[in-house]
Amino acid sequence: MNGKLLFVPGGGLGNRMRAVASAYELKRQTGVSIDVVWITDWTFGAPWSGIFQPLEENGFKVRDASLFDRILYDKPRRHNLWLPLLPQKLMFEQRIDDYEVTPLKRRGFDFAAWAGGRRSYMGCYQEFGPIDSSIYPKLYRPLEVVERLTETFTDQFAPHTVGFHIRRTDHNEATERSPLSLFISKAEEILSGNPSAKIFLATDDESVKQQLSRLFGNPIITTPAGTYSRETTEGMREALAEMLALSRTEKIYGCFGSTFPVVASRMSGTPLEVLEQDDSNRA
Repeated sequence: MNGKLLFVPGGGLGNRMRAVASAYELKRQTGVSIDVVWITDWTFGAPWSGIFQPLEENGFKVRDASLFDRILYDKPRRHNLWLPLLPQKLMFEQRIDDYEVTPLKRRGFDFAAWAGGRRSYMGCYQEFGPIDSSIYPKLYRPLEVVERLTETFTDQFAPHTVGFHIRRTDHNEATERSPLSLFISKAEEILSGNPSAKIFLATDDESVKQQLSRLFGNPIITTPAGTYSRETTEGMREALAEMLALSRTEKIYGCFGSTFPVVASRMSGTPLEVLEQDDSNRA
C-alpha cells in the first residue's frame, strides 16, 4: 500500500514514545512511508538526537525539526496563531490533529486504511493501534551518555530491587487516584518482607524524594535534587535514564494515568502494577 505520512509526535517522553511506536507499527502493516518530525516545545525540550541514537530504515525515519519544519509542520495552536494550518491543508490531502485521535479511536477508526495511498499529516501524543511491545527496545536506543547515567542508578541496585514511579507536579489525576500513602504502604510491605531490598524511585516531585528517603533511608535509590526539567536536554536525559532504570527493576509500581511506567514496562517486559485507590476511598 503506497502513501506518505508526515507524523508529528507530541507530549512528554512516554507519550511521544508510544506515538512513534504506533507510527512504526502502521508502517509495518501498510508499507506507507512515514517521516517523523520531532518538534521540541515546553512539554519536551530535548531533540531526538540529544537522547536517542539515529532511527532510519526503509520507509521510516525520525528527524529533528528545522526552523522550516516548525513553521510548516508544528501543530496549529494559539501560540503560533494557528498559522501552520493553511500550508498543511495545501500540502496534504488529509490531516488528523492530535486532539482528534481519541474520538477517532473510540469510533473504531481505521488509521491504516486512512493513510494508504495518500499524502497525509498527523499530530499525535498517544498510541492509535495495537503495538508489539518487542519493537520498543529496537526503536529506542539511548545515547551512551544516557546509558552511563542509567548505570549510576542501576549500579546501586540490590538482587531484589523494585521500581516506583510517582507522578505529581503536572498530573492531578495521578495525584488524586494514586496518593503517596499507597506507595508508602507498598514500601513498608516490600521492606518488611525483605529488609535487604531496594526501591528505585522515579518522580518529578522533590518533596516525594525527601519524604520517602526520610521514612525509609538507604533502601531508597533516587536522583539528585534539583536536576529534572522537561525544557532541557539534560533534564530529559535524566528522565529517560530513570525510565530505563525502572525497566531494569523486578517490578514497577506506577501511578494511574501516567504513560511513563507503561513505556518502562514495555522496554523490558518488567511487570507493571498501578497503585490506585478504590472509588469508595476517594472523597
